Amino acid sequence: MPAKTVPLRRDLPKDFTWDVESIFATDAEWEKAFKQVADALPALQKFQGRLGESPAVLADWFEQSETTLRLLGMVYVYAGLGHEADTGDQAAKAKDDRAGGLWGRTAAALAFAEPETLAIGFDTLRKWAKDEPRLTVFQHYFDTLEQRAEHIRSAEVEEVLGHLADPFATARGIHGTLADADLKFRPAVARDESEDFEVTQGTIGALLVSPDRAVRRSAWENYADAHLAVKNTIAQCLASGVKQHVMQARVRKYPSSLEAAVGANFIPSAVFHNLIATFKRHLPTWHRYWRLRRAALGLDELHVYDIKAPLTSATPEIPYAQSIEWICDGMKPLGDEYVAAMRKGLESQRWVDVYPNQGKRAGAFSSGVPGTHPFILMSYTDDIFSLSTLAHELGHSMHSFLTNQTQPYVYSDYSIFVAEVASNFDQALVRKYLLDTQTDPDFQIAVIEEAMSNFHRYFFIMPILARFELEMHERVERGEALTADSLLTLMSDLFREGYGGEVVIDADRIGITWAEFPTHLYSNFYVYQYATGISAAHALAEPILRGDDAARKRYLEFLSTGSSLYPLDALKRAGVDLTQPEPVDRGFAYLATLVDRLEGLLQARKVAVS
Repeated sequence: MPAKTVPLRRDLPKDFTWDVESIFATDAEWEKAFKQVADALPALQKFQGRLGESPAVLADWFEQSETTLRLLGMVYVYAGLGHEADTGDQAAKAKDDRAGGLWGRTAAALAFAEPETLAIGFDTLRKWAKDEPRLTVFQHYFDTLEQRAEHIRSAEVEEVLGHLADPFATARGIHGTLADADLKFRPAVARDESEDFEVTQGTIGALLVSPDRAVRRSAWENYADAHLAVKNTIAQCLASGVKQHVMQARVRKYPSSLEAAVGANFIPSAVFHNLIATFKRHLPTWHRYWRLRRAALGLDELHVYDIKAPLTSATPEIPYAQSIEWICDGMKPLGDEYVAAMRKGLESQRWVDVYPNQGKRAGAFSSGVPGTHPFILMSYTDDIFSLSTLAHELGHSMHSFLTNQTQPYVYSDYSIFVAEVASNFDQALVRKYLLDTQTDPDFQIAVIEEAMSNFHRYFFIMPILARFELEMHERVERGEALTADSLLTLMSDLFREGYGGEVVIDADRIGITWAEFPTHLYSNFYVYQYATGISAAHALAEPILRGDDAARKRYLEFLSTGSSLYPLDALKRAGVDLTQPEPVDRGFAYLATLVDRLEGLLQARKVAVS
């Protein structure tokens, strides 16, 4: 159970907050770096019209722009970390706004580069890459540029699109600020009304796994009701975000927003549609799980707020220090170097901002850029769910850590399509370790419940959100309106189909789910990649858990690839082909084994808790 109240940011012990001073020791140093980036832009713009002069000039451009972009990334991350940790801190918000503005100005200033590089011609670029050693590393980049050529516009249009980056972030920013800083939630109330518990973005997850059904119900209802109270404002924000996606897709000459989103990652749209079709085909697995859960809880009706209710009265309490030990032990199949780097980040480099505080951004994430170590935001609440969230974000962090150790700057980023493989992979290994070593039946049930909760998010909620996202974009592409009520109806209808009559539908409260994702739905077909990612992660984990050293080496190479290979090619080299439905089918087969195992444990324990 979370604490009844949530501390202010300033009251948290420093050891459990992330080390932003490792980027800039003081705000004054940040200001100096901010000015350095801004002052570099005129010199970079002097390259405009010159990139085709010679291979040496093009190489100089890459070197000088990289220097500025590296520093810009550090400026941006430093400001963002301060704001995300306390969205009510006005000084931090101001820095974040300024950093976003600088990002947009830089994007506009550098917008001429890709159109000019295209104009050089790809035969010439490939010859230059052979003649000028400094350009050799850019051969794959030139190939990706050729793949995107028809969607890259003139320098003038690209400059305008660059200038739009900052103002186009406004809708997402309003939604996020509203959710994280301004929404006020009524407290959750215990069954006997003797206690109440503060509902915040940092505590809602823990409240929904309370053994007290009244706490779960009131937390879920009050969380939804706060969003419903501002549904029209949030719907306007989301509609603006969708319209921006449609506009940008049309400007870049894509046939749809979906094609624009998957095309940017070199993913065929068939991968998206395969996922949705496979998800719908396997819904009976979920329906079976809901029936099992309802029976185990001894309920006549299963409500949404019962989906994570503990199935035993002996749920484990897992302090943060214990989670570090179990995660490090669970990741040993990847080798000592991997575990040592991760442990150092956790114990001495302060990668993680651990506990909830007032104003802390919802959810969890891993951040960082070349020049910084990874940074993880979460709200740890001493339970199995927090342990798993930490493992998930460490998967992202180690992916970035190994990529930045291995790849040049041009390939230091990677798509979400591969990122969600790395995060879910770590969770898969840690769960296997816990199931193998923690033999207490109640603990085993807790681990499986966490796994089912995670699969519920990634293999149920996210595909439903992906279907919702597709319909929203298609409506705007047809010239139709997006209103709060139409979004509520669409969302509740999709959940009604997904739950298949096994879960009671509170139409408005389940329908407002879209408003409870203040970042995901602004990222243009982001969410489907959680489901493909968890599928690939389990497929890649299987041989490594069997001790296949070649598979281990292939996976570590995958983590070190960055964007030096196309995402699907990188995954195929690691051992999984996501152009086919088979990995998603295997993911659902694994899900079915979890349901089988849970059913056996519950029958053995004859569990029935209220």
